[in-house]
Amino acid sequence: MSGPSELLVLGFESSCDETGVALVQCRAQGVPVLHAHALYSQIDMHQAYGGVVPELASRDHIRRVLPLTRQVLAEAGKTLADVDVVAYTQGPGLAGALLVGAGVACALAAARGLPVLGIHHLEGHLLSPFLSADPPEFPFVALLVSGGHTQLMRVDGVGRYAMLGETIDDAAGEAFDKSAKLMGLGYPGGPALSRLAETGDAKAFALPRPLLHSGNLDFSFSGLKTAVLTQAKKLGNDLPARKADLAASTQAAIVEVLLKKSLSALKLTGLKRLVVAGGVGANKALRQQLNEACAKLKVRVHYPELDLCTDNGAMIAMAGAMRLQAGIAQPNRDYAFNVRPRWGLDAVDA
Repeated sequence: MSGPSELLVLGFESSCDETGVALVQCRAQGVPVLHAHALYSQIDMHQAYGGVVPELASRDHIRRVLPLTRQVLAEAGKTLADVDVVAYTQGPGLAGALLVGAGVACALAAARGLPVLGIHHLEGHLLSPFLSADPPEFPFVALLVSGGHTQLMRVDGVGRYAMLGETIDDAAGEAFDKSAKLMGLGYPGGPALSRLAETGDAKAFALPRPLLHSGNLDFSFSGLKTAVLTQAKKLGNDLPARKADLAASTQAAIVEVLLKKSLSALKLTGLKRLVVAGGVGANKALRQQLNEACAKLKVRVHYPELDLCTDNGAMIAMAGAMRLQAGIAQPNRDYAFNVRPRWGLDAVDA
């Protein structure tokens, strides 16, 4: 196997409804380099059901993962013989979906006699801005808004994460999706709501900002979802004509909470760098307001590239590579793998 500064990491992501594969190269200095990545989204398949069907997700991962692996290796001009370490999403996520990625990763590694490395899905998101053209530097405050997770963390290095606040019920992404469903916007609801909000009046409805003045950095969005439902019922037959306004007001409430809590975290820590990661990090309104507020405070803000905000293999390969470079990863050749559908980021070994 190559030295730590030269390792080529093949990464697999299959925690939910995207199949991702990527190749990332460790370097002696600086952040690792992404050689190639490929992603297949199952959105079209799940739309008919209004949400992710776990069994269908698992079966589709099986169909997609090997063709995507061949595609990535071809694009990078590499073969399996060039790979040094195989990384995969160990959790959290859907158990069956995780098992597909873990099984393929460990089978390929066993066939080649390579070590494997299980990666925390949220750590992948957390480190995904290092794949961007403007990578951050440690330490920083991280706003992690991915799926069912909304968290603020102080990040002092790879594996050195201190929780500052997290959601106590619905996460921001769930608030987007559930509110969109109440408005009849279909699946996936979050992006649809955001697009509709661009044509609406964000001040049309006075929706609540849960825990905005709680004095801590925790989040709660279940009350907002209830308020959206109540407002939709009040509108009745007028809802279609006011749907854009309701979408804009909903988005404004979510964004304000995320913005104010992030600024509070920066003030609490005294740090001058903010990283925003996860699917909601692609939201235009959130990016615009964070950029404006942080510019006034002379705080640098970093995001993943837009195509890497959702689940992807690049972030898993990158997290694996960064762990290897930092000397804290312990890849192994025990191919009797396990997955961890429920796994807190604060439990990740440093």
